[in-house]
Amino acid sequence: FIYTTAKKDYAKKLLEVLDPRKKLIRHCLSQQDCVCSQGCYWKDLTQLGRDLARTVALDHTTQGFPAQAANWIQVPPWSGDPEDEELLRLIPVLEQLGQA
Repeated sequence: FIYTTAKKDYAKKLLEVLDPRKKLIRHCLSQQDCVCSQGCYWKDLTQLGRDLARTVALDHTTQGFPAQAANWIQVPPWSGDPEDEELLRLIPVLEQLGQA
């Protein structure tokens, strides 16, 4: 899943770059799937239709729905550096969560 607070048109363009062959990303949620409160958009993981006890989200912001803070892992923003290995460093953590 990709879940962004960006508008749907921007999200579609992003997917064309990230997954041009449409083989990696199955679903994309955008701003219309967020909760808007006081002009801020929050990503509500219940929109995924998954068991939240088995759901983890990675994001560079803290725009996740406050009630689901335990589901979010904050990662540094990606700046386009092809040598960036931050997600690779998370593999042991994600494997441990997968076994829990």
